[in-house]
Amino acid sequence: MQRQTTINKEVTLEGIGLHTGNISRVTFKPAPAGNGITFTRDDIAGKPTIPASYKKVLGTSVRGTTIGNEPACVHTVEHILAAAHGLQIDNLIIHITNNEPPILDGSAKPFADALVSAGIVELDAEREYITLNQPVTYVSGSTKLTAYPSDTLKIDITVGYDHPYLKHQAIVLSITPETFLRDIAPARTFCFDYEIEALKKNGLAKGGDMSNALVVGLNGIHNSSPLRFSDEFVRHKLLDLIGDLYLLGKPIKAHIVAERCGHNHNVAFVKEIVSQGIIISTAEGKTMDAPVPASSNGVIYDINAIKRIIPHRYPFLMIDRVKVVEEYLKGIGYKCVSGNENFFQGHFPGQPVMPGVLIVEAMAQTSCVLLLVKPAFHGKLAYFMSIDNVKFRRPVVPGDMLDLHIEVLRARERGGKVRGEAFVDGVLVAEADFMFAVMEDQSKEKI
Repeated sequence: MQRQTTINKEVTLEGIGLHTGNISRVTFKPAPAGNGITFTRDDIAGKPTIPASYKKVLGTSVRGTTIGNEPACVHTVEHILAAAHGLQIDNLIIHITNNEPPILDGSAKPFADALVSAGIVELDAEREYITLNQPVTYVSGSTKLTAYPSDTLKIDITVGYDHPYLKHQAIVLSITPETFLRDIAPARTFCFDYEIEALKKNGLAKGGDMSNALVVGLNGIHNSSPLRFSDEFVRHKLLDLIGDLYLLGKPIKAHIVAERCGHNHNVAFVKEIVSQGIIISTAEGKTMDAPVPASSNGVIYDINAIKRIIPHRYPFLMIDRVKVVEEYLKGIGYKCVSGNENFFQGHFPGQPVMPGVLIVEAMAQTSCVLLLVKPAFHGKLAYFMSIDNVKFRRPVVPGDMLDLHIEVLRARERGGKVRGEAFVDGVLVAEADFMFAVMEDQSKEKI
C-alpha cells in the first residue's frame, strides 16, 4: 500500500516575488492526511487559507497561475506545486507573508531541496490518485493536451517558437521523485528579450532579473551562467505543467502529451479532465495488470495487459490501450502519436507524418486484442491474410490521438473478417477491411 506523505519538520525560504517584486517568506509545515496542499496568508487578518485547487484559480497567463479569493490570493504558485507533486508530497501547509512566493533562482530546485531537507514521511492513510477511464483532450489554436489512461505519470511535451534561437524542443519523462529532482526541478523560467518592456508595462516581472530567469536573445541567452540543460526551456514548461496539474488536488496517473502549453491552457486542461469525469482510486484499488472495468459499457486493457495478449513489442507495438465495448465484437484502440516516435526521423524530416501503413497496423493490433481475449482463442495468434478497401483521408501528425474503432464482422474457429476505422478528434482519417487466420502461438510468451 502506498501511503500519503507530508514533511517531518518546518522549513522556511525567503526572497523576492518574480512578478510583484514583493519580499515574502514561505514556511512549509507538516499537515495531516487528507489536508492536501494549502496556502495560508499570514499577512492578512484572520490568516485565510487557500486550497491548491482548480476551483480556486483566479487567473492565469503565460507567466503564472494565481489562486485564492480576492483579496486573499497567491500568485505564481506553480513552482511550489511542482515540487510537491514531483516529490509525491500529498499534504502541506504553506504559510506565506505576502501575495507571491519568492522566485529564488527561477526553478523549483530550491523548494524541492528544502522539502527534501525537511524529511518526507508517511502518514497512516492510503494515497489516492486521479485516474482516467478514457483519453481526455483539450485543444485551443495550436495548443493541444491529451491525457491517456496509464498506471504511472508520464509526460511527453513539445514547445515551438517563431524564433531563430529557440524553435523546437521536446522531451518525454516518467515523473518520479528521482527524475523530478534530477531532470526537471533545476530548469529555470525564461522569457525573450523583446518581451521585457511589455512585461514591465503590464506590471509583471518586477522582481525578475538574470539571476532568476533566462533571457533569450537572437543568438542565445544573455545570462552569464550557462544553461543547466541543452533543452532547459522545454524542461521548465514540463515543470510548470506538473505544478498546474496538482490543482486537481491529488496526484494523477496518466500519459500526457502536450504541445505548446502554458498556464492558461494547463488550467483549462485540468478543468477538462474534471468535466469529462475522473476516477479517484487508491493505490491498491487499481492493478492495471488485468482488464479494468470501464465506467461505461466495456472493459479496458492497458499496455501491460495488451502485451500479455499479443506478441508485438517496441518499436512495433502501435497501441497504448484498448477498450472492448461489445464483448468480442467491437472495440476502440488508442494510440498517442508522440513527436518522439522513431519513424518520424525519416518520415518526413521537417514535416512529420505518420506512415499510413502504421495506422493500418495500429488498427490490426487493436483487432488482435479484441479477437484474442475470446477464451476460444487464448494461446493463439491472428495473422492477417488480406487488407482491402484501404483509404487514407488526412495526415496524422505528432500530437494527434488515434481512436481506432474496430468491428468484427465474422469470427470463426480458423478465421474471420474485421472492419477498422481510425479517427482523430472525431474526423475519419483512415479505414480498411481485414481478413485474418487464427493459428497456434508457438512462442514462449502466453496470455
